[in-house]
Amino acid sequence: MPIDHGHRLDAAQLPTPSALLRAFLETDHPDPTRHRVLDAASGLASCHDRRRRVLEQARDPAASSSTGAACGRLVDDIDNDRNALIARIDDWVAAHVEHRDGASLHTETLGAVIDRMAAKWIAAQQAMAGPAQTTTTPRQREARTHLQWCRLAELTDGYRDLITDVTEHRRRLPVW
Repeated sequence: MPIDHGHRLDAAQLPTPSALLRAFLETDHPDPTRHRVLDAASGLASCHDRRRRVLEQARDPAASSSTGAACGRLVDDIDNDRNALIARIDDWVAAHVEHRDGASLHTETLGAVIDRMAAKWIAAQQAMAGPAQTTTTPRQREARTHLQWCRLAELTDGYRDLITDVTEHRRRLPVW
């Protein structure tokens, strides 16, 4: 989807759920021609993956207190990066999506919705590919993995419903 810098777009220009999920996969190579929202979504998935790895280091029983403190600072830096990416999405919405007066206001920004999806994407990927924990049975791990993917599917359905409602002017997104 090309980037439009000039005028307000119809909400139909919002990325589809499948495009968002593909963007979560593509965290290594930002594409300057890709839709700004998809580029930020890719960055959010990368932030959540980095955050997960840093928290694992901090929780390691062998980690020193200085390692824990360094991990805390890294998490803060990652969260600042996430906030900047969320703001980039919300700025795009404010500049490009027409909002109808009288439409019901959604409770969170599109950036916040996509951030939650990116976090759940990483959790689902980790549940599927993560190392087997010795304290859980294979059946428990399978149930946990299934739960993560079901939650991601629910968030994806919610995103689809939201962009449909925005496109059909039944809902408007908060902009700050």
